[in-house]
Amino acid sequence: MVMLRDEIDLLTAPALRARLDLLTAGPRPDLVLDLRPVSFIDCAGLGVLCRARNRVLARRGRLRLVTDSTFLRRVLRHAGLAGVFEVLPGMPEGVAGTPTAPTANTADGAPV
Repeated sequence: MVMLRDEIDLLTAPALRARLDLLTAGPRPDLVLDLRPVSFIDCAGLGVLCRARNRVLARRGRLRLVTDSTFLRRVLRHAGLAGVFEVLPGMPEGVAGTPTAPTANTADGAPV
């Protein structure tokens, strides 16, 4: 499980992309991105999510996005990505609640 927070934008996308590339490098990655603390996402952030999705699918894995935000769901819908991602309103059963990767900030507030 990866908890993302604050903004996923042009400034934070490169570090997030590098981290997600590491997490999706192996066979059959099963990645859950918790977007509930995300307040903003731009096209660079959407690009990182799409890249992660493509890498996961190429390795026959699974990517799930967790968000209860109408803003993020609306952004996905307007970008034509609503049906592309598996979007869940809450954390799936059996997924650990410990964050494993940052965006602009880690779960403890330390910068990337």
